[in-house]
Amino acid sequence: MTDLQLPPAGSLDGVVVLDLSRVLAGPYAAQMLGDLGATVIKVENPRDPDVSRGFPPYLTDGDEEFSAYYGQYNRGKLGVALDLAAPEGPEVLKDLVRKADILIENFRPGTMQKLGVGWEVLREVNPKLVYTAISGYGQTGSRSRRPAFDNTAQAASGLWSMTGYEGQPPVRVGVTIGDLSATLFAVVGTLAALRHAERTGEGQLVDVAQVDSTLALTETAVVDYTVTGNVPKPAGNAHAWVRPYELFDCADGQVFFGAYTDKLWRASCDLFGSPELADDPEIDTMRKRFDPAVYERRVKPVVAQWLASRTKAELEELAGDVIPLTAIKNIGEVVDDPGTAERDMIVTADYGSLGELRMFGQPIKLSATPANPARRANRMAEHAEQVLEQFAGYDAERIAKLREGGVLP
Repeated sequence: MTDLQLPPAGSLDGVVVLDLSRVLAGPYAAQMLGDLGATVIKVENPRDPDVSRGFPPYLTDGDEEFSAYYGQYNRGKLGVALDLAAPEGPEVLKDLVRKADILIENFRPGTMQKLGVGWEVLREVNPKLVYTAISGYGQTGSRSRRPAFDNTAQAASGLWSMTGYEGQPPVRVGVTIGDLSATLFAVVGTLAALRHAERTGEGQLVDVAQVDSTLALTETAVVDYTVTGNVPKPAGNAHAWVRPYELFDCADGQVFFGAYTDKLWRASCDLFGSPELADDPEIDTMRKRFDPAVYERRVKPVVAQWLASRTKAELEELAGDVIPLTAIKNIGEVVDDPGTAERDMIVTADYGSLGELRMFGQPIKLSATPANPARRANRMAEHAEQVLEQFAGYDAERIAKLREGGVLP
């Protein structure tokens, strides 16, 4: 029998989360809650488990392999496999819901209703339940039933149209920002709804859409359009109007230089041996340096000259403590950076014969109830008996009958 791997007491100690979601947005939201102390139960379809179990890279031991992708986003969860399409499947889920505080799913709207376990049904089972539904376009509106992936959100939110270089086709953001933004908004909404439920006894539906979430990350684009009619276009590595605030070449790569305020500009002039530029009447104020023509003619060439002959390390040593000047690092450099270790942002989980998995840690640092991210993920249906005994009150005979009926694998 496998240990339950219950997390140590944390901020969400005692909170029970049913995670029916797949791939990224939902699993990551549930993982965040688990890192913060909640008990998270991963519920998968035995006929169609979470597809991310097949995503690379893999920890391997001979013929055995385990997805590191799955491991990073499902760490610390308890594993149950449950066929909701089987006759008794919905009743088993309802029994788990009775002791749950939160349920997270990211199916296309209408899927859970077809299975007989939608929000309207489960709220009758547990009136305090916080039901978090993450989808592409949300639970309402004419587009709600459309299939969606991360790129759908990047395209439909306008974000894709703003990314890349002027005069060239738009470029998607290099990570799945549609999923990741939905994750973060889902966690915020879930915790807000949980506080309400604990105070009043009233659960609610938390409806989070990838498209909505990504739109909310487009910074000034919406008000730019509504106020001025301007439609933002790709600007490469430059900011739309803040200057200097972009990538510059240096002797061994690139750095970000962002000393755009008057105070930071004056400090830069002093650091790089050009104090007279701070009082140059053409570029002595932020508003003047923001002018595109002035910036291209006077400011950008100066900054480029300051940086070109120095290495990333030399530049950070010279100016990194005074102005926003940061080496542009690859992931290997980030993982091996002592500063990353100082913040506990690389943690290790032990997978026995498969080896150890190093993955990103938990960025939320709590002084009294620290997070616990360094845990391994569940194997398929790993904790079925223990979860059904502890959270549904089933005995061995009941569990055996469910297996015979195909509800459990």
